[in-house]
Amino acid sequence: MALANDQFLTDEIHPIDIVETLAEHRAWEFDRMGDDQIAMAIEGQWRSYSLTLAWSGRDETLRLICTFEMEPPEDRMAEVMGVLNLANDMVWGGGFTYWAAQRLMVWRYGLLMTGGQVAAPEQIDAMVETAIAACERFYPAFQLVAWADCSPEDAVKLAIAQAYGRA
Repeated sequence: MALANDQFLTDEIHPIDIVETLAEHRAWEFDRMGDDQIAMAIEGQWRSYSLTLAWSGRDETLRLICTFEMEPPEDRMAEVMGVLNLANDMVWGGGFTYWAAQRLMVWRYGLLMTGGQVAAPEQIDAMVETAIAACERFYPAFQLVAWADCSPEDAVKLAIAQAYGRA
């Protein structure tokens, strides 16, 4: 079933309504937290990710935050920040940050829709897929730096390596 079907052929649809329909279509667990916010849980290869999408009418931005728990040892935080910076240098459709108080690694992205633009379902789907792909790609590097005393440079090489064939 295509995401862009008749129910999206209106300029009046709310971005969070599109996200909700997408979540239903993909069979993702979600909770509509209000008119302007939805939370989802998406299972990845490495772990489950928590996503929140929120619409801000004031600045006409659809914000995506994708998080996963990460509690690196305090003595490895400088290296974790180093690999986080290297990861951010390699991505364009968002960026990582670490929320120390909550012990969460965070992927953030904002889709600007100024001038009354409407997000296409394919755009929102791509936002979510990009977030999950980035977290999946760099999760092993973050873990290697935090727990295996791997250098940020060596760990990020794992994230840029392409696998060939099948195991």
